[in-house]
Amino acid sequence: MPTRIRSAGIIGIEASPIDIEVDSVPGIHSFLLVGLPDKAVQESKDRISAAVRNSSFTPPSAKHKRITVSLAPADVRKEGPSFDLPIALGYLAETKQIQGDWHNTFFAGELGLDGSVRPIRGALPLVLCAQAQGITEVVLPTENAQECAWIEGVSVFGAASLGDVVAHIMKTHRLKKYLVTVGDGTQHEDDPFEHIIGQTSAKRALTVAAAGGHNVLMFGAPGSGKTLLARALASLLPPLEHSEMLDVARIYSAAGLLSGEPILRKRPFRNPHHTASATAVIGGGTIPRPGEISLAHRGVLFLDELPEFPRTVLESLRQPLEDGVVTIARAAGSARLPAQCMLVAAMNPCPCGNAGDPQLECICSGASIMRYTKKISGPLLDRLDIQVRVPREVSLSLKKQEKSKDIDSVRAAIALAWNAQKERNARFGILRNSDIRHGFIQDVCVLSSDAERLLEASAKVFKLSMRSIHRIQKIARTIADLEGVARIEEKHLAEAVQLRTSDMASAA
Repeated sequence: MPTRIRSAGIIGIEASPIDIEVDSVPGIHSFLLVGLPDKAVQESKDRISAAVRNSSFTPPSAKHKRITVSLAPADVRKEGPSFDLPIALGYLAETKQIQGDWHNTFFAGELGLDGSVRPIRGALPLVLCAQAQGITEVVLPTENAQECAWIEGVSVFGAASLGDVVAHIMKTHRLKKYLVTVGDGTQHEDDPFEHIIGQTSAKRALTVAAAGGHNVLMFGAPGSGKTLLARALASLLPPLEHSEMLDVARIYSAAGLLSGEPILRKRPFRNPHHTASATAVIGGGTIPRPGEISLAHRGVLFLDELPEFPRTVLESLRQPLEDGVVTIARAAGSARLPAQCMLVAAMNPCPCGNAGDPQLECICSGASIMRYTKKISGPLLDRLDIQVRVPREVSLSLKKQEKSKDIDSVRAAIALAWNAQKERNARFGILRNSDIRHGFIQDVCVLSSDAERLLEASAKVFKLSMRSIHRIQKIARTIADLEGVARIEEKHLAEAVQLRTSDMASAA
């Protein structure tokens, strides 16, 4: 009767159950792996043989047996070294070198040649898969155990070596059980928002964006503070809720970026360089992996110097910004990666950066300015809800005591707006106002009669598309939520129109 060990494999950020079946029969020695293993899985035979020998067990090469290892189901491609540990345990159990009860235990880990258990990528999705299968005990590398300890209903044990795992199975020495450790996600004492003096209109725009999860485009001269404002926006966002923590941690674990650290509640902030490829930003590869937009899920994706990004990268953002997901199809499999993030983009008004500045002269020709601004296509610009000019404000006479509005009150207003959206939008299956789908606009964004007339007039004057009209309504809904009122009034819509219509919008 073949020995069966339970494990799982990763595709994208999802894990699917994989059964490691090991069978041995007398004959000329062979060690055969079947079930669509990739190169890393095929090479596990040599790692396992050395690890077993150096852990004081009899290696496969010393057995006069034909050993067959099947990774089931056979039609799912397996990749990565996480199958080393379960294959080694299956071999030891099948050759009667160990015995015990492992039928309700899940194993994953890479083996070193000395028998050590090395960390793996994607431990959290693997444990979630085990939880879904009703498995109550999971054995992982020590470095991965802490990041998975907070999953309810699963006991997570950390192993440093193959010998430790065998002792745990045979109940001669139990492994350490890891307990829940979740960071509180408190903001850093050096809060960037409090250090921004002036820029009243830009800070108001970012407050509205943070309250509703809206995308933002900031354009202004170099040194006007666009990067500092973007980082300040990330500090305004409320901490991650439990379900959001799970989504974010799963992505970071699949990307190998958790590094065994406890989960934090602080929202992610990603800032890729403008030389990044479309695969790096959107995700992909031969085996689908999450990109920067997925790593920014439930947080902020900041693209500085937006026109300097390749056109292919910018255009590939359009569908994820609209749908909140990235679907990647490859020969090795397809993956659906979440991408519900706030896009914050920054750019100069022209190549030299001085266009529109009342004090500095612009040296760019009209044609070069047009080429520069046209790098941002109309459809992409249409998906950037709020578009705000950030002027250069340099004054040594600004009073030091003239601080920004109390940051705690700003965060409190944003938190109240989020709670109002959560309660109101729950029946539609959405969280933030930016996620409101077209079919629900009229139900959620209820306008007063004066606001309706202003919206109609604005649509004619600015020649707004239906997408722009809907986004103005969403922004107005957020402004009303910040004030704690149920209906969108004329003043809310007027501010939303001002935040939406900009020099950049007209240029595109």
